[in-house]
Formats: sequence, structure tokens, C-alpha cells
Amino acid sequence: MRVLLTGATGFVGKALSVALARDPDVDLTCAVRRSGLGCPGKVVVTGELDGGTDWSEALDGRHVVIHSAARAHIMKDEVADPLAEYRRVNVDGTLSLARQAAEAGVRRFIFISSIKVNGEQTHPGEPFTENTEPDPQDAYGVSKREAEEGLMSLARETGMEVVIIRPVLVYGPGVKGNFATLNKLVNKGIPLPLGAVHNQRSLLALGNLVDLIMTCQDHPAAANQVFLAGDGRDMSTTELLREVAAAMGKSPRLLPVPEGLLMFGAALLGKKAVARRVLGSLQVDISKARNLLGWNPPLTSQEGLQQCFCQGSES
Repeated sequence: MRVLLTGATGFVGKALSVALARDPDVDLTCAVRRSGLGCPGKVVVTGELDGGTDWSEALDGRHVVIHSAARAHIMKDEVADPLAEYRRVNVDGTLSLARQAAEAGVRRFIFISSIKVNGEQTHPGEPFTENTEPDPQDAYGVSKREAEEGLMSLARETGMEVVIIRPVLVYGPGVKGNFATLNKLVNKGIPLPLGAVHNQRSLLALGNLVDLIMTCQDHPAAANQVFLAGDGRDMSTTELLREVAAAMGKSPRLLPVPEGLLMFGAALLGKKAVARRVLGSLQVDISKARNLLGWNPPLTSQEGLQQCFCQGSES
């Protein structure tokens, strides 16, 4: 099977490229933005991702495209019009690649989307499913939703199969962002006022996401489907920090501060959005992937966290 992978130098793409290169049944080509960026397979320099990118060389002879390249979610976006910039890369760039892929005879296009298409928060015990009405709350989520809609329309028009995967927060060696920040605080033994948080959040080990993507490469039942991706186990922020500490071989220093007081303090500091992510719930139901694909996450959350700290990561 001849596979084209975009985003091969990113957090997910690096791990995926290694796994694909190890598969004896896969002939891998990686598309990169500029020369000098490495990949275990053949490398084709395509330049920046937008509606004008020429993908002809990278697509030549490919059966499957795995599109993980994107303009990622940015906490403090400094561009004048963030939505326009997200659309340029995540919508125009994605749909141009997909249309060229269909014209080149690609059979299947796998799009790594985001749970932000569904929304930012769930009520405990009421997880998102693939049937949940999309409700993106920021420019990044809107761009991913618009790309999904365009891809499904293109699938109906051309017959090329499309698979959409919406991961929750992905963690693994080299993870960045809020997850990395919490890890560093735990590692330094800094007391955290998060010992009495009763939310429920779904997370996704990097190895589990890679396994699901590889399952979707050629599984007949994956064609033209959307899958939510998670570890299959939800945790409160308090439970997560305890497990992070255990994976590091440390004792967590968690203070049982009431959630209401934490939200009040965050509001005073202008950090309500951060508090919602730490204190709020976001759960996904992965039953569809289990039932339709026979897929089960190969890593437990404990194993996934161990990999964060046992492979040279400084997260």
C-alpha cells in the first residue's frame, strides 16, 4: 500500500511516520514544507500548505493519503484575522490536496480533525458521540468543521473514500501545551490546588491514535465515516495528576481547594478560559470505532503516561 503522509514532522506525524515505515506492507512518502526536514520514508518538498500547493509529485502512485498537517490551535493568536488564516491552511489547503488526490486516483483520504468540531465541554456522563451536533467554539474548530464538510462533499462527488478522525487531547513523548505545563509543575513538586476536582475528561495516548489511524488505512468499514478517538477511560484532573506523578515516580502535592473557589480566583486573574479547560468535563464515546472497526486502544492510560516519561521526554 502506497501512503502519502502530510505533517510528518509534527507531534502526531513523527510517531505515525515511524510506525508506517516499520510496516512491511507500506511504501511511505512524506510531504514536508522545506528541504532538510527528515522522515523515515521518501521525502517530497511541497512548500506551505494552502489552496495553491502543487501535490502532483507527492501524490504520484499513492493509494492512501493521511493528512495530519494543519495550522494548529494557537492559544494567543496574533494574526489580524485568525479565522481567515485557519481557513487558508486548514480548509483551502486540505480541500485542494483532497481534490488533487481524487484526480490522481487516490482511493482513501484520512483527515485528522479535532474534537473541537464537537465543542469545548460536556456534562459529566453525557459524552460526545459522532451523532452529536457539531458546535465549534473557536476559529480552529470552525476551520476543521468546514474542512470536514468539504471532504464529505468531495467524497460524494468523486467516489474517493474519506475517513475523519476527531482526537481529544493527545499526550505522549514530546507533548507540549497545557499538558506539558502541568507535567513540569508536578515534576518540580510545586503544590497545586487541584486535589478536589471532580470533572471527567477523555484523553488519548499518542500510540493509540497512531494505531487507530493505521487501522483506518484499509479497513472496509471505515470508508466515509467519522470516528471520535480516546483511550476509552475518563479521568478527573485530580486523577490525571496523580497518575502523572506515579508515572514520574513522584508523590503528587495536591491541595483540595473547592472548584468554585478556583473558578472565582481564575476570573479575578482573567484566566476563566484556562480554568474551564482544567476544571470542566469533555468526554467522548469511542463505541463506534470499537463496534464498526473492532478497534480497541492498545495502550492503557497508565502505559501511555509511562511512555511520556520513559523515552527521553522533558514534558
